[in-house]
Amino acid sequence: MKAKILVVVFLILFVILCVFFSDCYYKYSYPLKYKEDIIKEAELNNLDPALVASIINAESRFEATAISSKGAIGLMQIMPDTAKFVSEKLNINYSEEILLEPSMNIKIGCYYLNYLKNKFTSDEAMLCAYNAGEGVVRAWLKDKQYSIDGVNLIKIPYSQTSSYVKKINNIFPVYKKMFN
Repeated sequence: MKAKILVVVFLILFVILCVFFSDCYYKYSYPLKYKEDIIKEAELNNLDPALVASIINAESRFEATAISSKGAIGLMQIMPDTAKFVSEKLNINYSEEILLEPSMNIKIGCYYLNYLKNKFTSDEAMLCAYNAGEGVVRAWLKDKQYSIDGVNLIKIPYSQTSSYVKKINNIFPVYKKMFN
């Protein structure tokens, strides 16, 4: 009888530890900071906030001061030239320092995502353009080995961009649940 009780106690402790570590892993793997800014800017730019959070996770893991080796800055890893372009459209005085401010980075990133969304009818092409550049993706869409219809990609030639899109698509369902 004692052995059965010990087994039951062990199983209960095991389940509790699994739930605890699962929760820790989940919170580590899918952080969610700046939720109010994400919702606000996503709504203003006709974007799904889960997509914005997924991009932030993939780009910077919610590290506001992240700077890439290529020079992309902040939560949404925005290139300075892109930020200048968007700042002009939004009538914002641009400086690289504003990209380190979470609310401004999200504002600029969401505006740019909406801009790309209006340029590309495919979400995959939009994500590719966010990662590899608008001109690069336009060239892919004109190339029959990458796009049959000029709208959808059948192959993403940059392995880094292909991995990026897959990562976003894997992260998105988790954030979708968080925003519902």
